[in-house]
Amino acid sequence: MSEAIGGDGRLTGYPGVGRVLVVIPTYNEADNVEPIVRRLRLAVPEAEVLVADDNSPDGTGDVAAGLAAADERVHVLHRPGKQGLGAAYVAGFGWARDRGFDAVVEMDADGSHAPEELPRLLEAARDADVVIGSRWLRGGRVVNWPWHRQVLSRCGSRYARMVLGMPVSDATGGFRVYRVPALEKIDFESVTSQGYCFQVELSWRAHQAGFRIAEVPITFAQRERGASKMSPAIIGEALWRVTVWAARDRISARETRRAAAEPVRWP
Repeated sequence: MSEAIGGDGRLTGYPGVGRVLVVIPTYNEADNVEPIVRRLRLAVPEAEVLVADDNSPDGTGDVAAGLAAADERVHVLHRPGKQGLGAAYVAGFGWARDRGFDAVVEMDADGSHAPEELPRLLEAARDADVVIGSRWLRGGRVVNWPWHRQVLSRCGSRYARMVLGMPVSDATGGFRVYRVPALEKIDFESVTSQGYCFQVELSWRAHQAGFRIAEVPITFAQRERGASKMSPAIIGEALWRVTVWAARDRISARETRRAAAEPVRWP
């Protein structure tokens, strides 16, 4: 864990957690990226920020590059094209691992996740491997979100929890903290899911690996500017993959029990 004091006297890591990198994937978020990075730097000055931009046509990458030029704790990962949320996070996780960070934060660029709530998630990360900012835990809430989106999110999380046996109230939530060793253990680079499903798969892998998962209630707000990236295809992918994972897990468990019950035949 890295919590050394830098040459200028500043703490280079978050106490009890270490060096923290906040990964913010962007695609056409030119109006949002500057305010969210500014709020984040004020809320958690110990953290560094990586904007992973998928070659946004609206110039988001250029805005992020300007922020990086003015602040040594802000970085930009210019990606060649739109490859999806999951791929952007996987690239960001690898960037953090290769540069010796201890923890990685997932955060949306559109303001849905309040940077001012990140310190509470990082405090929980002192005693956990994964921390999920939960909308559906007692104390969590959503603001200005259409009722059908709330129903969809609640039902998606409940379905994942039920069929996967995973004790997580907000399996699709995207405001999270991961310890880098945990990401390495669950082989994050092999994750190909996108959107909702990406979050569910990481939660599922962490649960299967026996990592400590904590949830912290958050307030989730509807984006004020720009368009949502959610689509029926992303929702369909999540439902299909979760169902397949659950079926495979049950088949594997059944075969394991059957093998254990077979009598030992001595030669």
